[in-house]
Amino acid sequence: MHNYGLVFISLACALVTGSSVAAVKQLRQYSASIEQSAWQVTQQTPLLCQFEHVIPNFGNAVFQSKASKALNLHFELKMLRLPDAYSLAEVLSLPPAWRPGEPAKNVASMTLLKQFNGELPKKTAWTLLTELEQGFSPTFYYADWYSPYDQVAAKLNPVQFGPGYSAFTQCVARLLPFSFEDIAFTVLSYESGSDQLTPESERRLGQIAEYLQHDPQIESIELQGYTDSYGGRWMNEQLSVKRAEKIKQFLADAGVAGDKVQVDGFGERRHVASNQTSLGRATNRRVVLQMARP
Repeated sequence: MHNYGLVFISLACALVTGSSVAAVKQLRQYSASIEQSAWQVTQQTPLLCQFEHVIPNFGNAVFQSKASKALNLHFELKMLRLPDAYSLAEVLSLPPAWRPGEPAKNVASMTLLKQFNGELPKKTAWTLLTELEQGFSPTFYYADWYSPYDQVAAKLNPVQFGPGYSAFTQCVARLLPFSFEDIAFTVLSYESGSDQLTPESERRLGQIAEYLQHDPQIESIELQGYTDSYGGRWMNEQLSVKRAEKIKQFLADAGVAGDKVQVDGFGERRHVASNQTSLGRATNRRVVLQMARP
């Protein structure tokens, strides 16, 4: 159809009393008009960046990147009418009208599961963004689940893509280089006989405090203090509590509500390494921080 070298409709032929009757599958198309086309950054924090495009009467195209050790990107095609069966959608990138004769690009096949939105992984999601940046229109083709006579085409319109994409890429560049999963269970280490963290643990605690400033969903934080076996048992128990309380105060200064933080001190009990070596004692001098959220 047109000059893309692709067939967007299929013909089903049946023989009736010796004659051939052609039944045509119609193409039902969804796309924002030039006036409707909009691309908006709907989430913009150090933990989450989200970039959306509305396809009228069909749903939303959503690109999302989260705070993590590695660069990540996820695409979701949110449909108002979810699939009613397993299927595949062919993802093609159609050239703009001002580039006549250029063929469409076959980008990927997207799995569609019953009652789930369509999703694409990182590499394909970045490809879609690159195609949009160049003025192409990524389009999703699949057989309709609700009508045996229709094929569906849902197209992303690149009009007004540029400004939103610039804001989205800037947001992605500012994402924290660690996630909740990276810091939810953290062991902080201490210098011998004191409540002073090691330099590496100080940096780690700084990361945790930075994360907590942006995640209001943290329900609770548990701090468990421990020591090595040097010193008296009572003194070690007091030191373990002091270490945990000092962390709690640090978190309070970072804006964490005190009623979310529970402190326990176990002294030299529950050691995790031998106290007969300096390395083992260093391992035992710790505060274990555990965070929970819904």
